Amino acid sequence: MSDKAPLLVIAAGGTGGHMFPAQALAEAMLRKGWRVKLSTDARGARYTSGFPHTVEIEQIASATFARGGLLAKLAVIPRIAGGVISSVFKMLSDKPDVVVGFGGYPSIPALAAATILRRPRMIHEQNGVLGRVNQIFAKRVDGIACGTWPTELPENTDHMHTGNPVRGAVLERAGAGYIPPGDYPMSLLVMGGSQGARILSDVVPPAIAALPMEILRNLRVSHQARDEDGQRVAQYYAEHGISADVQPFFHDVPNRMSEAQLVISRAGASSVADISIIGRPSILVPYAAATGDHQSANARGLVEAGGAILMPEASFNPEALSEQLMLVLGNEQGANMMASAALGCGKPDATQQLVALVESLAVKTN
Repeated sequence: MSDKAPLLVIAAGGTGGHMFPAQALAEAMLRKGWRVKLSTDARGARYTSGFPHTVEIEQIASATFARGGLLAKLAVIPRIAGGVISSVFKMLSDKPDVVVGFGGYPSIPALAAATILRRPRMIHEQNGVLGRVNQIFAKRVDGIACGTWPTELPENTDHMHTGNPVRGAVLERAGAGYIPPGDYPMSLLVMGGSQGARILSDVVPPAIAALPMEILRNLRVSHQARDEDGQRVAQYYAEHGISADVQPFFHDVPNRMSEAQLVISRAGASSVADISIIGRPSILVPYAAATGDHQSANARGLVEAGGAILMPEASFNPEALSEQLMLVLGNEQGANMMASAALGCGKPDATQQLVALVESLAVKTN
């Protein structure tokens, strides 16, 4: 190895699901004295404002077969090939000690180059089902870090359950004391995620309105709704005398979650990680259109542990939800047990586990 500090190349796509754990690892490795480069494409580069300024952003051409017509698909292979060649030359001039892919098609060039050059490499999969790009590289890397457990993996792969890194604001509320439901003010947090929140806006308000008055009079709702749904959702709550704060985005989710007696949420990997690290009962509604039904896989661990109730979209209606709400909000002991079970699924040391894996792989370069 050269006199320079060891180099980590992080390859990640342009969604928060891929970029947030990538950012958490970048910050931790910088603190360890490593140099860090982020390999992404132009789309991914738009999501890098949260990365430390000392992370070098390398824009490499990539593409996906999932969009566009025939001509667009025909242009994908030469575009990816160009990105791989560019990555190979970059790695020859500044050899990475480890390359880590976090999924998304922008991670293809760096992972492919690391495979060609036989540099130590691993992937992190946030969801309980491998994404398309991680499927390609699962048997071509030295290790797989699993954010969700169990994760569906090919046979004979070297894997480890690290958990999904979460924001510092979530870690600050880790294991925050839980106040079970009772005859006093209670909070309910509704999180729709970035996709498919409309069904929550359609089903949750009437389900809450159907609750008995002894619960309703104590209830305050924080409801995340799309811009186009916000006004009607807020109006529905107001017309039914329900205290509600309806916004398209909450900047203080960790605080709202820690104050909540119950969380209703999509089962995105980051949301599931937040719920388990803070330790709250939840009703999870997996996004039915998610690739490989990965949100149902994300929810499995919490549900099987007794920390969450799973409600598939097909059976998610006001009557069924109201019944489940009563099961939690009307049962102090049961809610306490759910909170404890959820907390038992948390992996607050996920970032540290990823750091340890990177450091163990780096030994192979010497």
